[in-house]
Amino acid sequence: MSAPAAPGAAVVTLTAAGAIDATYRVGALERGAFIRADAYERELSGKGVNVAAGLALAGRRTAAVVVMGEEDLDFAARSPHAGLLRLVTVPGATRVNTSVTDGSGATTKINAPVPPIPGPAWEDAASAVHETCAELRAGWLVVSGTLPRLLGEDEPVDLSDVLATARRRGVRLALDTSGPALARAAADPAGIALVKPNTHELAELVGRSLRTIGDVARAAGDLVHRGIEVVFVSMGADGVLVVTEGEVVHAHAHARAVVNTAGAGDASLAGFLVGLGDSEPGSPGAPARAAARAAAWGAHAVSQATTILPDLDGLPDVSVDLDPVPERRLTEPAA
Repeated sequence: MSAPAAPGAAVVTLTAAGAIDATYRVGALERGAFIRADAYERELSGKGVNVAAGLALAGRRTAAVVVMGEEDLDFAARSPHAGLLRLVTVPGATRVNTSVTDGSGATTKINAPVPPIPGPAWEDAASAVHETCAELRAGWLVVSGTLPRLLGEDEPVDLSDVLATARRRGVRLALDTSGPALARAAADPAGIALVKPNTHELAELVGRSLRTIGDVARAAGDLVHRGIEVVFVSMGADGVLVVTEGEVVHAHAHARAVVNTAGAGDASLAGFLVGLGDSEPGSPGAPARAAARAAAWGAHAVSQATTILPDLDGLPDVSVDLDPVPERRLTEPAA
């Protein structure tokens, strides 16, 4: 039985470098040792898939445009989230990202290299985004994950046409990526409503260490001053920080257990969008509501074995601080 429709416009996600996530659970991880896994999971993933799956749990209308290898279409068809997928295929197999979780709660993640995408496949992906946004009358387009290079080129694919077309249709734009793609967006953020770096990605972008809540708030504020409406920073065990032109909100929830941290940021972004509902991202009160939902979903996600959030049962309580102490040190600082 599907969840009742949640308030808020439909969300389309784009994952330009889809992946299969393989997760091994072991008692202890020892370098150079032979280790037999206690359990193993394999799921079609990629950040946009993870976000869309979380949104669907809450009853939000959503679809995920995913670029993946044609050799894995049968695997995609067997996914429990197959109904959300709008697939664009490239020759060969889909890359496999591997996570190893151990009894201490640590996650060791090895991501496969992102292969370049042929020009025609990128055009197909852009067309699929536009068609899906029109089909769902989407209010949000979320571009998630690493952006591949065009085959024969040195730079990541150019999002400008995709973003411009979405803007003309009144679709709000959210960006959850890193490296050159995030730097390019930060340099020319016209029309971008939301970016969601983690603390390490934000530190790389601004070129300085982030060791306190105040450091994160100032770095996020730099992006707001450039024209981005909302900066939502996932901070791992330190919760989330949301910065707009007029508000700085810190939200934190305690996970029942730390089993697998992969996908927690994607779950928190889905929670953030659900928390916004029909509100404007920067409207009074909206950042606090969205941050609370994001923190709860992120903390819940790390207590699950899989990368994709399986349910919303037993969400943890959340503390929300509308005036966070700038000097508070991060548990997980970013150099």
